[in-house]
Amino acid sequence: MAGQEEPTTPGLDTPVGGRSRTERAVALARLLYHECTHLLQLYKKRETFLLDHAPDDGRIVSLSPDSEEPSTEEKVQLLHSALRQCLGLLHCVILKEEEEWGELEGDYETMRKNVRIRLEHLLYTTKDLAETEDNTLEVTPDHQCNEETDGAGGVFGLKIWTYRVLVELVHWADHAVQTLHVLHTESEGTEEI
Repeated sequence: MAGQEEPTTPGLDTPVGGRSRTERAVALARLLYHECTHLLQLYKKRETFLLDHAPDDGRIVSLSPDSEEPSTEEKVQLLHSALRQCLGLLHCVILKEEEEWGELEGDYETMRKNVRIRLEHLLYTTKDLAETEDNTLEVTPDHQCNEETDGAGGVFGLKIWTYRVLVELVHWADHAVQTLHVLHTESEGTEEI
């Protein structure tokens, strides 16, 4: 049709199947949460010692907002920062595991790759939702992978640190679902997703 251009790839502002940008962001965060939870289960299944020796669940990634009551937009920006740190930690896990055991193939490795890709996608999504003219957001991993794995050495230390990183991924994926749901509710005026 003359005068009408149909995009080959819908932008974030274009509803796909009737979904808004924020609705798609919540759906993506839910999918990431599901995959992170599954990845953690696969890891626990592989590393059975964790049934008896689960480490503490202290946060690896922590953020301090600039204000006591950050706005929803500020919360999305903080979430974006946390997700960047999580992506950096996941990159380190992949690097250290491949250094230790080489490139393996299996359910755990496949899911780990899926989580990395999904987390990268969510980073681009939160960047598009929260970036402003005054605040440019990065999507590169925020971690240099140069410190020891949580102070404990050797293979056991690596396994414990990997477990803690996977727990962190589950925590922040769940936090993403909650934060993006609030953003959706505020911007769309509806709780239904």
